[in-house]
Amino acid sequence: MAKERVVGIDLGTTNSLVGFMEGDHPVIIPGEDGSNLVPSVVALAQDGQIIVGNAARTSLIETPDHAVYSVKRLMGRGVEDVRDELKLFPFRLAEDMAAGEVLRIKLGEKTFTPPEISAYILRQLKRNAERFFGGAVKQAVITVPAYFNDAQRQATKDAGRIAGLDVLRLVNEPTAAALAY
Repeated sequence: MAKERVVGIDLGTTNSLVGFMEGDHPVIIPGEDGSNLVPSVVALAQDGQIIVGNAARTSLIETPDHAVYSVKRLMGRGVEDVRDELKLFPFRLAEDMAAGEVLRIKLGEKTFTPPEISAYILRQLKRNAERFFGGAVKQAVITVPAYFNDAQRQATKDAGRIAGLDVLRLVNEPTAAALAY
C-alpha cells in the first residue's frame, strides 16, 4: 500500500502556497496559472459562485463588498478584538453580530466565518496538489504565526477540516523557517 502524501501549506495573510518534500528538498506546487503563490483572496461572483486567488483579486476593485482578503487576521478572534481593524477593510461583518459570537463576514448577501473563508483558500491549494499528484490529498501540515493563541490555532484546524484535510500538525512559521535552514 502506498504511503499517503502529506503536503505542507503556508496559509498566508496575503498569499498562500502548498508544497511537499521530495527526499530532503522542498518542492512548491504551482497553481493552474503556473504561479506558486495563490493570493489569499476569496470573492463571491455575481452568479453566486465562490472564486479564489487571482480571479478573486479582481473583485477587490470591481465589487469590494463581495471580496475578502487578510482573513487570517480575523481567525479565532471576536467582534471586539477586530472592531478597529475592520475600519480599514472594504468588507463588513454581518449586521446581527453580538459580542462573544463567532465572526461572520458579509460578502454580498451571504455570510461566512473566517474559517469558512480560509477553507476556500485551502481547498484551492488542495486542488492544486491533487492535480499535480494525479490523486487525492487528504493530509496536511499548516504553518501559523508563532503569536497565534489557542482559538486562532483551532480556527485554522477547523478551516482545514472544512476543506477536507486532516491537519496533522500546525507548525509555527519561525519553526518552519528553522527546519528549512
